[in-house]
Order: sequence, then C-alpha cells, then structure tokens
Amino acid sequence: MPQSKFRVASFNVENLFARPKVFNFRDRSIGDALLKRIGDFRKILGKANYSAADKARLVQEFDQGDPANDKPPLKKFIKIREDRGSKLWKTQNRKIVGVKASGIGDCDLTIEFIKAKFSEIGRENTGKVIRTVKADVACIVEAEDRLSLKRFDTDLLSSRYRYEMLLDGNDQRGIDVGIYSRFPLGGIWTHMFDGTGRSKTFSRDCPEYEIKLPNGKSLFVLCNHLKSKGYDVSGTAGARRKKQAKAIADILKKYDLTRDWVIVAGDMNDTPDSGPLKPLMDVPDLYDVLALQFPGQPEKRWTYHYNSFDQIDYILVSKPLKGRFIQAGVERRGIYHLKKLTTSNPNIDDETEFDTVTHWTNAASDHAPVWADFDL
Repeated sequence: MPQSKFRVASFNVENLFARPKVFNFRDRSIGDALLKRIGDFRKILGKANYSAADKARLVQEFDQGDPANDKPPLKKFIKIREDRGSKLWKTQNRKIVGVKASGIGDCDLTIEFIKAKFSEIGRENTGKVIRTVKADVACIVEAEDRLSLKRFDTDLLSSRYRYEMLLDGNDQRGIDVGIYSRFPLGGIWTHMFDGTGRSKTFSRDCPEYEIKLPNGKSLFVLCNHLKSKGYDVSGTAGARRKKQAKAIADILKKYDLTRDWVIVAGDMNDTPDSGPLKPLMDVPDLYDVLALQFPGQPEKRWTYHYNSFDQIDYILVSKPLKGRFIQAGVERRGIYHLKKLTTSNPNIDDETEFDTVTHWTNAASDHAPVWADFDL
C-alpha cells in the first residue's frame, strides 16, 4: 500500500558521540589499566629495532592477551591500520603467528581505537524516544559524525534509516547537525563557510538537505543549532543568534515558499517571541507547526526546561506544507524529572517520563523532539 503521509522530527540528542570501547566501562579502573597496556604496546611498537622479546610481547598483547589474569587481547580495543601493505605481522591462514617487521621503520601504520556499540542506558533512552516518534525524516542536533549516526541507527534503531548524513561543521568539539531519512537524499549544500575571515556565521552549520519523497516531490530541510545562551561571558550570544537567524532568512530567499516544500528545523536556543529569532520568525509564508497545532496555547509547545518551560526547538514549514499539515506534537518522556516538573506547575499539562529514565545521567536528552505529520 503506497505511503499516504510522512512525519518529520527535530531532536537535540545531547552529544551523541561514539565512545571508544576502552572508555566505556562503568569501572574506570578497567579502562585505565587498558590504556596503560595500550601505552606500553605503543612504546614497543615505536622502537627502531625489535628484539625477539619485543616481538613476542607485541603478539601476546595484541592477539592473545593473558586470560589467566583477566587481560583481554588489545585487538578488542584497538586496530592497527597499515597504509602501505601489511608489513607488521607475520600471518598464516589469516592468523597472526609473529612479527615480520624488524622495527617501526619497516611500517607505515596508525593505531585507532575501536568504537563501542551504543548500549548504555542513557543512549537506550535516546533510541527509545526516536523509535517512539517514528519520524521518516529527522533533523538530529549534537551528533558527532555520519558514522556515529549510522552506528546508532544499527545498534538502537533496528536500522530504521537507510540514509543518514552529517557534514563536519565549525564547532571544534565536533558538535554537529545531521539528518536521518527513510527516503533518498538528493542535493546537499553547506553554509559552514559563510561569513568573513575567521568570523563564521554559523556556530556549526546550516546544511540544506534535499529529500526525494515517494510522491516525486523534493523536500528541502535546513537543519540548525543556533548559538547557545550558555557560557555567554562576553554578552554577545543574542546578537550572534540574531545574525544566524537573519542568515537563515536570507538562505530561504532562494526558495519560493508559496510553492516549494521547505522545512527549517533544529534547536534555535531561543523562544518564538525573542528578538534574536525575529528575522526568521517574521519570514512570510513560514509557519511553526506547534503554533498550528496549539494556536493561542504556548504552554503546550515547550521543548526544554531550565528555569521555565520554553519552546526552543522548531519545525518551521513553507505554505504548501502548511496546506498538507495533519498534526504535530512534542515527545517529552525522555526528560528526567518530567512528572515532578509538570505536576508542580498548574499551567502545564501533567506528564510522566519513561520508567527507564531514572536519573539525569540516563535521560534521553534535556530537549524534547518536535514532530509533525503531512499528507503526501
């Protein structure tokens, strides 16, 4: 049966980073012991000349470990990438039987940490929220890289999304914006280089993703994460957000918002009535789906709580999508202390977090995703 509607979501997943396996133990002493072993292994590997004892130690540590003393082989935690042929190991039937190299000068290699699967309870709750929302297209905020999105989809979303994309942006911490899609991707445009000199307009990026919908139409999604209010020592964050909001409005001029299917999504780090977001919120023929769903009821639109219940996450849609709008909502059950927060405020509807969200450390995120359904 042909698909008759599609769902779009926007979710700040709060630092969805793939952690190396060696850092993924609840008991830090285990990871510390492994890091020391890896450090000793590096020192031996870096020698100009390997003795017979060095070669035996390299094979033992990397391939065999010491099970009697609870020391797993290091190949479970690191991999050695050789860029110009296999010159380090002596192998037989694809098994390491010795060291072929006489010293590090014979090799051209790098050591890489193997990434862990996403399995800890906090990430399970993040996955639970995404699985509950069941979006066909999702703007994902605060992800590390495309492979992290892919791995997360495989580990926790049952490979729901065939397509994912993330371009490394301007944030030096690797906090980027990406997209999940069940539909094929078309064109991709980046704005990470917009600005002058060292002063880049976007803290991360404002990528434009073209999604090829089943009805033959192209959906254009602009994913965003605007400048945060936090850590605003210089007092310039508001001005930076306003500049970014105006830049998004300028990007939208390339589209005909009365005809094209366009969405602006993401964490804008400010409220709909704020001065910094005014250049974007005032764009003609652009509509907030939560305002469409809850007209005159801003208390039902909140996506984040710090000192107050605020909407700072958005799905803004062009006029044709407004005409095909079915419904929208906010999935808040991944937020810690949701019941306590909502029952203590008579102006907010009572809600309860998932029973697996028991502490701030295992919350899905401090944000709630926005979702919206549209007719195809």
